[in-house]
Amino acid sequence: MNKNSYFPYIVQTTKRWGIRVFLYQTMQRYIKIVKMHKKSKNYWTFMLKCTNIELTVKRNKKQEGNKRMKGNVIVGQSGGPTAAINASLAGVYRTAKDRGANKVYGMLHGIQGLLKEKYIDLSDHIKTELDAELLKRTPAAFLGSCRYKLPEIHENREVYDKIFEILDKLDIEVFIYIGGNDSMDTIKKLSDYAIIFGHAIRFIGCPKTIDNDLALTDHTPGYGSAAKYIGTSMKEIIRDSFCLEYEKGVVSIVEIMGRNAGWLTGAAALSKGEDCEGPDLIYLPELPFDLQLFGEKIKQLLQEKTSIVVAVSEGIRTEDGTYVCELGNSIDFVDAFGHKQLSGTASYLASYIAGEIGCKTRAIELSTLQRAASHAASRVDILEAYQVGGAAVKAADEGDTGKMVVLKRLSDDPYQCGTEVKDVHKIANDEKLVPRNWVNEEGTYVTNEFISYVRPLIQGDVSPVMVDGIPRHLYTPKELSHR
Repeated sequence: MNKNSYFPYIVQTTKRWGIRVFLYQTMQRYIKIVKMHKKSKNYWTFMLKCTNIELTVKRNKKQEGNKRMKGNVIVGQSGGPTAAINASLAGVYRTAKDRGANKVYGMLHGIQGLLKEKYIDLSDHIKTELDAELLKRTPAAFLGSCRYKLPEIHENREVYDKIFEILDKLDIEVFIYIGGNDSMDTIKKLSDYAIIFGHAIRFIGCPKTIDNDLALTDHTPGYGSAAKYIGTSMKEIIRDSFCLEYEKGVVSIVEIMGRNAGWLTGAAALSKGEDCEGPDLIYLPELPFDLQLFGEKIKQLLQEKTSIVVAVSEGIRTEDGTYVCELGNSIDFVDAFGHKQLSGTASYLASYIAGEIGCKTRAIELSTLQRAASHAASRVDILEAYQVGGAAVKAADEGDTGKMVVLKRLSDDPYQCGTEVKDVHKIANDEKLVPRNWVNEEGTYVTNEFISYVRPLIQGDVSPVMVDGIPRHLYTPKELSHR
């Protein structure tokens, strides 16, 4: 058989049309990788390993009628923490145990920790239903997080060999990774490697990000709670700003997370209601920011009222692509994925307005409070986070791999939402931005469509378990977090 007919041959050997399509698409995906191996004496050995794809697919399909796990599950958390990420972890743990998993391991600090063989048996920490409830109401990442970028398979296969050696040693059947865009990149690469080299482990992504910028899902767990906190905090800031009068007025600028997507900043509009006017201006990173026009707008508003409150995304940038925060200070720290650490946007704008107008200004940076405020968590958000954790295990148990669980909105009134799985290759390294028609023509506020989209996601409360007047959390003791 010549190498030009190899791919069609593999596809044609399978009678089921759905699997044939999957195989064809998969083979096309790896053409570039295969071409790199052509010059190697092990070329045909490499090619033959690809035939395990068919066997893997068929084996997984047979498991659909069984749905009883034989091996173990491992789960990790990655990227920025949220108020809801541990609810997804609880959903993974409970569903995996209900489906027969012998052990459910937790990676300590994600894939970076796994490479150092740092993991725990979650059964040592979640011993009762109360522990599970505490975990659901505990903010940040119980297992620890990381921002680790896996190399491309052809660049450093040794890293992947080590990961799979560890997974095989732990008898891992299912690998769940809870995170955002960069985490889905990890799922994509690991599932690709497993298919290429015939590993039966299944890899599923579980969405998490307060940024709400994952593609193909209506929204992401973590966003609803962050939006609820932002709307609440903005309302309190507005109330505070009207207490004192200043001769030339006062301008409060609130900096909200959002590098490229303004979903969080737009949530500031939730503060608007019968008892609150809401912020005067909202600026999202999707649209270029004009510093001069901003100054003129503030001057105009100060002629009408004495107190102005503005919500800005940390990632707003000028027409030439310069971050506003860079106009004041250079940004030195860049993470593994090439993302600059953004901070200081509100401070720069407050200094600019004070210099241009001479009024009192305040710079307020919500920072990590946006993702850690479990006392203001949305009940809808926590329940959906738990739901997607369970759905991730279910999908893997039924044979899916290289997929991410997505939320599909069924109706707004009453609000209903279900889960599906989508190909992670169509999600990783992509960003969902706020639609242009959800921002007003001037680019200074969000529309009612935006508010209608967000409002259902912030409904309901989750009361913390209070001990001595302070919320009780579930945590990982340091002495148990090293192996």
